[in-house]
Amino acid sequence: MENGVSSFNKFIHELPMDSDTSSMDYSSTEEDGDGMYPPTPSSQCSRMSRASTFSRNRGHSTGWTIFLFSWILFPLRFLLGIPIRFFRLFYIRRSTASPRGSHQNSPLHTFKKIHSLRDHVIHRTTDRRRGVIEDLHLAIEVFIEVIFDFFHKAAHFLLSPSEVLKAICRWFLSWTSGNEDIHGGVSDTSIPAATLGEDDPAPTETKTTLHNSLNTDARTCQDVITELGYPYEAIHVITSDGYVLLLERIPRRDSRKAVYLQHGILDSSMGWVSNGVVGSPAFAAYDQGYDVFLGNLRGLVSREHIEKEISSQKYWRYSINEHGTEDIPAMIEKIHQVKSAELKISQPDLEEETNDDQHYKLCAISHSLGGAAMLMYVITSRIEEKSHRLSRLILMSPAGFHHDSSLVFTAFEYMFLPLAPILACFVPAFYIPTRFFRMLLNKLARDFHNYPAVGGLVQTLMSYVVGGDSSNWVGVIGLPHYNMNDMPGVSFYVAHHLAQMKRARRFRMYDYGSASANMDAYGFPEPLDLGENYGFIDIPVDLVAGKKDNVIRPSMVRKHYKLMKEACVEVSYTEFEYAHLDFTFSHHEELLAYVMSRLLLVEPAQKQLRNEKSLRLKRKGQTKF
Repeated sequence: MENGVSSFNKFIHELPMDSDTSSMDYSSTEEDGDGMYPPTPSSQCSRMSRASTFSRNRGHSTGWTIFLFSWILFPLRFLLGIPIRFFRLFYIRRSTASPRGSHQNSPLHTFKKIHSLRDHVIHRTTDRRRGVIEDLHLAIEVFIEVIFDFFHKAAHFLLSPSEVLKAICRWFLSWTSGNEDIHGGVSDTSIPAATLGEDDPAPTETKTTLHNSLNTDARTCQDVITELGYPYEAIHVITSDGYVLLLERIPRRDSRKAVYLQHGILDSSMGWVSNGVVGSPAFAAYDQGYDVFLGNLRGLVSREHIEKEISSQKYWRYSINEHGTEDIPAMIEKIHQVKSAELKISQPDLEEETNDDQHYKLCAISHSLGGAAMLMYVITSRIEEKSHRLSRLILMSPAGFHHDSSLVFTAFEYMFLPLAPILACFVPAFYIPTRFFRMLLNKLARDFHNYPAVGGLVQTLMSYVVGGDSSNWVGVIGLPHYNMNDMPGVSFYVAHHLAQMKRARRFRMYDYGSASANMDAYGFPEPLDLGENYGFIDIPVDLVAGKKDNVIRPSMVRKHYKLMKEACVEVSYTEFEYAHLDFTFSHHEELLAYVMSRLLLVEPAQKQLRNEKSLRLKRKGQTKF
């Protein structure tokens, strides 16, 4: 299976194309007549062959003279033969494509013909995306078709002036209807299509748009989930500062155990479902009976906000602080509202059994920057004496400590921090700003896959840029959440926050640059040091590191582990032979098995309730005696 398309389906999809080609070959053979059979002596073909043989013998004496003159005049003959050959080629193509007498010489017909040719080429390759090189091939073919069709029309009009007058009259009289036809031809084209396995195999009209003709992969997390047969629900969450977040769900409404998955930097919920049914943590958790929630942090190019016309400078003005104190709290509270309402309807006796307002268990799985934001959320919630509603944390290569890093990140820190006050005025975030360049990246990713030598070179360069990390960077670039319509970006202040933590060698909140600004934000002249407040963590934590991870090295994950142990947190530490992105974008059964085993350590709410009731009954029995 390649790119989500099985070889059998690809074979079936390519059958019409092969059949068309074979039918053209057969028709050309039949036009040749008896050329495919050996001629008999009494046939006309044999008589013609004997006549040609006689003429060759008779003209043998003049053969050398003609041969010499043909070589002398070859350049002139070649140059004069080019337009004649092209004219003859396109005349034959047009005569075989349409019956005689039915051809209309109008600009509208020419436009429709060219557009139908392009759509035909486009929809013969709908089973996969095209890269830039394939697009160039297609553009050259269409351009050649347009040029020669123009010269063919011009020659026809010059030789037939009456046809020119007729065409002008028809064009003038049908101006209004012609505009409607052209608009329909460009934006919506109906193409007969049938799907294998349908009860009614009759072709149906399918609408295709000019956006689809660009052939970019713009699938969403919803498309991936529903295509694999899983249920899906989208929940829009609004934070206290007005950001609109997308909380996606694979629902099990009556389940009393839920899991919340939070992505890292330059990522989205797509990372948790990108490996399909077998290798994705989201599907594995759902198959184990969990109600699965997929969080998406703020930071999309589309700038989803309650202020529709929010400026770029204002939208991107946030750090990791807002991820941990705004985004995650808003999404977890929404999960609590949804689960409480659903369980109250499906299991109304829960409130009678217990006075607790949370009748389910919620675990969190986070990666990279999502892990740092999750730790910030738990600590700040406990400091403010609020409930974080979590039962367990599984943090895969969490951010926070970065002083042990590659030379590339160190050089970035030394260059970025001094220039930060100046860059903040001009660079609100790091992302691809225009639709064209996002589309170009999407198509180049396809070329990297089609041409392994180019893909290998890009993979090597990307590995060096990120400090030698061996993650599948080329495969990640090709994921559909990097598409022409939208993509995740990195706020300037998030990058600045990471550089601050690397310089300070501590996991702490954002430093606003002055004691007065920090006093306004935190009540202290220095930002809150989260590592020193790990004692507020009151739930089990599982830390996972990658031995090949050069973005967040195992030594930095062990720094989290050491501080948690000193703070008497119930914590475990495990290492795998993975690079940084292998935790989400690669299929590793041992990682999935480990994550599922840690989730199962959390006792379901219903079972825990029964244990508490039996314990109370046991205590009552002991008091009686």
